[in-house]
Amino acid sequence: MEKIFVTGAAGFIGSNLVDRLLADGKSVVGWDNFVTGQKKFLAGALKNENFRLSEGDNLDLPALTKAMAGCDTVFHLAANADVRFGLNHTGKDLQQNTIATFHVLEAMRANGIKRIAFSSTGSVYGEAEKIPTPEDAPFPVQTSLYAASKLAGEGMIAAYCEGYQFEGYIFRFVSILGERYTHGHVFDFYQQLLEHPDRLKVLGDGTQRKSYLYVQDCVSAMLHVINLSTATKAKHGVEIYNLGCDEYVQVNNSIGYLCGALSLKPKLEYTGGARGWVGDNPFIFLDTKKIRATGWKPALTIEQGIHRTLQWLQQNQWVYETRK
Repeated sequence: MEKIFVTGAAGFIGSNLVDRLLADGKSVVGWDNFVTGQKKFLAGALKNENFRLSEGDNLDLPALTKAMAGCDTVFHLAANADVRFGLNHTGKDLQQNTIATFHVLEAMRANGIKRIAFSSTGSVYGEAEKIPTPEDAPFPVQTSLYAASKLAGEGMIAAYCEGYQFEGYIFRFVSILGERYTHGHVFDFYQQLLEHPDRLKVLGDGTQRKSYLYVQDCVSAMLHVINLSTATKAKHGVEIYNLGCDEYVQVNNSIGYLCGALSLKPKLEYTGGARGWVGDNPFIFLDTKKIRATGWKPALTIEQGIHRTLQWLQQNQWVYETRK
């Protein structure tokens, strides 16, 4: 039985991935430090005899190396994903994204593990000149510490693939939505509307154009690529895939979907400008022809993904208490 190691296993995407891997008959070792991950998200997995939870931090290389022993493939999803406040804690992205990725690679090397799937971000393209943006687009000046730290992680993975004959699969996501979602614009907007349904503060001018992807579509895409690599007996090297929908929406559209579902008509209070914060990209839309050519495509539209997210938040308002 194939044994998979998942960093960030108790997080939003990680816990959904764990459930899918177990459903596919894999043995899974989940690794999380529970700074933002929720043990509740692993309630089903913890009942499965093929799942083992190991609590630890990626910055603890000896513990990480020990926990990873005996695994065949690593899905490295753990990261600091706080793009907006990156400039308030400049060392966090370096430590939790870049140094942590180096530790994951070193733990793999120590254990003789050759295959890694990495959750990167479409933010590495910065304010791209080419829209939709393909995987081989030239990199502009980086606009956030988060994206810069992820790009550094990508570079290290590529170097380990070349130097130690690893197989690397880098997935550059748009923003992900869905069940177990605990940060982002839908999370923040719904929280505001719970507290004051008559008004809604919007960072920027509301015309920022964004693309989103439903979490199960994201997980399906990653597993699709990994399963193809197994079937074709891929050799060492790195492959990069954009993950997203073939559409985008304005922030104002997202607000319309949410308020329509909640039957609310709040007064919108804009902070102004094309960006909500330093590093906020006013237009993100990725070219996904490469992964679509393999046979994958998303099942849900952005609007459907937003509605699924809202439904889950309505049923799980306890997640707001954990963020206070």
